[in-house]
Amino acid sequence: MSAPLLPSTLRMVAWEVTRSCNLSCIHCRASSQRGPYPGELSTEQGKKLLEEIAAFSRPIIILTGGEPLLRDDIYELAAYGDGLGLRMVLATNGTLVTEEIARRMREAGIQRVSISLDGPDAASHDAFRQMPGAFAGALEGIEALKKAGMEFQINTTITSSNRHSLSAMMELAVRLGAAAHHIFLLVPTGRGRDLAGQAISSQDYEDTLQAFHSASLTSPILLKATCAPHYYRILRQRGGAGSQPPPEGHRGLHAVTRGCLGGISFCFISHTGSVQPCGYLELNCGEVTETGFEGIWKNSAVFQKLRNPESYSGKCGRCEFFRVCGGCRARAHELTGDYLAEEPFCVYEPKGKGAPRGADS
Repeated sequence: MSAPLLPSTLRMVAWEVTRSCNLSCIHCRASSQRGPYPGELSTEQGKKLLEEIAAFSRPIIILTGGEPLLRDDIYELAAYGDGLGLRMVLATNGTLVTEEIARRMREAGIQRVSISLDGPDAASHDAFRQMPGAFAGALEGIEALKKAGMEFQINTTITSSNRHSLSAMMELAVRLGAAAHHIFLLVPTGRGRDLAGQAISSQDYEDTLQAFHSASLTSPILLKATCAPHYYRILRQRGGAGSQPPPEGHRGLHAVTRGCLGGISFCFISHTGSVQPCGYLELNCGEVTETGFEGIWKNSAVFQKLRNPESYSGKCGRCEFFRVCGGCRARAHELTGDYLAEEPFCVYEPKGKGAPRGADS
């Protein structure tokens, strides 16, 4: 008897509205530079894309880049999506945010902004971002958001160079007044391939997520691990406990669903309109300029395989935590060439798909 397919309700879309960026961060999946990059979706193409998404779903739309604030029509696109009933959020490095820009974001209907901070001080963050003053600029951007009454979260990419600063980063996020702190475990793609030596070991990966979960039990803000599907196994093993539930209206950003969401409830759209399972897994599943988005989401052969538990191999294919974890498909693809192979950075030894999964199994 075939295993049932994983649910495929679209809950979140990351749209790379531009690949241009004012920084040159050492971990960038897109290897972004100032640009310009040819072939970016026009304003009208962008609006059409948002219409196609809203025609069959109401996901969160993450306006990302590059640096999305370098796109002149970003407020127009955000307002258009908001008018369609989509929840619009924006990811930025923070260095371009002024009080005027923060006000325009809020007026355009952007409901949350994420600011990336990869070290608790200027020396560590500026080295990561390869730009002196990046830390000070991000903090100034955060102050501008606070003055405009704009909700924000802190995003941190974890490598071996900053893993031991995680507690300090969490404390900084609380001190700054962030609504949440999201950590991203490094996926060695794009410029991040040059950081392969800074990828943490499998055991350090496990220890980091265990410590992050322990911190979530008492944190005054919401903590979430992204690009770290093992975290959802850890949640089940430790009884499903986490930080307090998010307030109404914010559940979509924090719901405990599944580890790897690529092609299952999440997808990425590049600056030229290529649809991928996620930004780190560069498998072209269709072009929105050629095919309607709904058709790509529902019919892509890659997405269909990602939703089929019987497609996976190795430990992931026989793990009792498969439906809550799934392993990182981008790491599997980068290190083995097979996006359905087992997660390369997992220390857990499966007991078999029929084994109990912990307190909420």
